[in-house]
Amino acid sequence: MKRHVVSVLVENRSGTLSRVSGLFSRRGFNIDGLTVGETEDASISRMTIAVSGDDAVLEQIVKQLGKLVDVIAVRELDSSSCIRRELMLVKTKADEETRPAVIEIASIFRARIIDVSPSTITVEATGDIEKLEGLLLLLRPYGILELARTGLVALERGSLVLDVNI
Repeated sequence: MKRHVVSVLVENRSGTLSRVSGLFSRRGFNIDGLTVGETEDASISRMTIAVSGDDAVLEQIVKQLGKLVDVIAVRELDSSSCIRRELMLVKTKADEETRPAVIEIASIFRARIIDVSPSTITVEATGDIEKLEGLLLLLRPYGILELARTGLVALERGSLVLDVNI
């Protein structure tokens, strides 16, 4: 199954998120990731929705989203023409003996150490999914205690813009 990312501009009002997520559940589509936040216009929010499925599933999702009253614009973001990022916080075990190795791994991935205790280190990393998965792969042997991820945010590259006039 292919992972698709859809960018959706919606009216920023109560119930919009519920209507969008309800559409997915009614159709039996799973949401792999969902990020929502205000745009430069406080009356409009941008949703970045990650879903898995074939092209027919994606086409159905885009059509159904376009029919919702609160949806202003919707577009699939092709991985070759967009910038995708995610924020991850990971708390791992790190005693005196293992701390230098954990710090070195974080440095290799350009992650920041944001908290240190006698037995743990918390790392903040931003990047694409592959980078974050690579960081996790190397930190797992030290013992991951907690993990929080934001989900994807994405914008198209260059002058392409998803706006209210589409």
